[in-house]
Amino acid sequence: MTIDAVQYARRWKTLGVLSLSLVILGIDTSILNVALPTLQDEFGASASKLQWMVDSYLLVFAGLLLVFGTLGDRYGRKLALQAGVSIFGLASLAAPLASSSGQVITVRAAMGVGAALIMPATLSIIANVFTGEERGKAIGIWAALAAVGIGLGPLAGGLLLEWFPWWSVFMVNVPFAVAALALGIRYVPESRDPRPGSFDLLGAALSTAGFSILVYAIIEAPEKGWTSGLVIGSLTASLVLLGGFIAWERRIAEPMLDLGFFRNARFSVGTAAVSAAFFALLGGIFALTQYLQFAHGYSAIEAGAIMTPMALGLMIGAGSSSKAVARLGTSRVVAAGLFGVALLLGVTTLWDPSTSAYVLTAWFFGLTLAMGWVMAPATDAVVGAVPAAKSGVASATNTVARMVSGALGVAIIGSLVSSLYSNKVEGSLGALPPPLQTQAEDSIGAANAIAAQLPPQAASDLLATTGDAFTQAMGIGLAVGAALVAAAAVLVLRLLPAREFVAEPELRELEPRV
Repeated sequence: MTIDAVQYARRWKTLGVLSLSLVILGIDTSILNVALPTLQDEFGASASKLQWMVDSYLLVFAGLLLVFGTLGDRYGRKLALQAGVSIFGLASLAAPLASSSGQVITVRAAMGVGAALIMPATLSIIANVFTGEERGKAIGIWAALAAVGIGLGPLAGGLLLEWFPWWSVFMVNVPFAVAALALGIRYVPESRDPRPGSFDLLGAALSTAGFSILVYAIIEAPEKGWTSGLVIGSLTASLVLLGGFIAWERRIAEPMLDLGFFRNARFSVGTAAVSAAFFALLGGIFALTQYLQFAHGYSAIEAGAIMTPMALGLMIGAGSSSKAVARLGTSRVVAAGLFGVALLLGVTTLWDPSTSAYVLTAWFFGLTLAMGWVMAPATDAVVGAVPAAKSGVASATNTVARMVSGALGVAIIGSLVSSLYSNKVEGSLGALPPPLQTQAEDSIGAANAIAAQLPPQAASDLLATTGDAFTQAMGIGLAVGAALVAAAAVLVLRLLPAREFVAEPELRELEPRV
């Protein structure tokens, strides 16, 4: 389907609508982390339940992305986008009806279905509306505006929780969903693959089951243990399913995912760069929100205010990345961003429970400034490495890798921080009765809840001990993430081409935009 002159003239308005659709995803991701302590109090949720509130969304999101990206290419990317925004908004409306942590997890899973439709549709529409240097600029703006949601989520969450019930952090999505739907009808053009071939049903089933079980194993590993029968069995099953998926895709004439994409270094290395950054970022933020509220003692609104510079950092980083790429090349810009992320994550080993608010706000700004230099250029490299007709499944593949990495980050960094915290406080809480000692050693959130019931001096001593222990544990956990990100930066410098190479520009000009 060709983009006509009117639609082409509206392309920047189209970009605005697509960015608005992503704002709700960004807000939801970061606002929930601020709400976790409130949800723990509201439902008496365990650490495992809290993690499932985060990870049920990731599990469904990652499991359905490839299939929904393919369906968007086949039946219409605008249709997929509108359906996803509708599902996301309706699931958010259902949040006030939830009366248990399990029901909150179900709402989050439904939101994951909507997100799996939204994310690949936005990028594939950009790939079909913009080309060349304009595409890189458009993806930079897309990432910058999407960052507004991520950055404003914590502050919005803090303000809402100050005056409204816990479910208000879900209801904030609804007006954005309504606006995105209304504007999308007018400004988002429909497009699809003109030659989709037959639908790869077996490939869809294998990929959905394989990625879902993989993320499930990653989520359960911290609590059950990486050597438990459930985790080993799930990991084995996921590897068998994903191995079968790869074998099947290589065998059939019309695969759902063309594995030849991975032979393009811009596609594979770009995906690896974003995945490493999200591993560290999502795992880090899961720990950082607990640090701000439990170790440092900030209220939800204060923690949100501290994290607000994330929006400005991502906007400036992503917005400036296209000019930086034009001067320095993709590989240098992405590597510089990754090294910046690694450095700032490593700095957290120097923090203590009373680290200045000025230091913290500057840190959040710097971290996301560096992330902007990773996200936009690496995503542009991935999207530009494939034919426009296959942009939906390609962007979905990139996002699957990012979401699986994010789930791994939450599981591995969260598990590491939790284990280190427990080890550091073990034997140092002798003033508490044995049952309360066990609870306080399990999580810093539980320790804070216990402190609220103690006399002032005993509460102060408990908070000081657990705050120090958690801060040290968090620093070590984020240092592990920093090491992985630094290794990814070296890989980018060695393997990612600095420029997009088009061998036959005259053929590129004739390529149909669908």
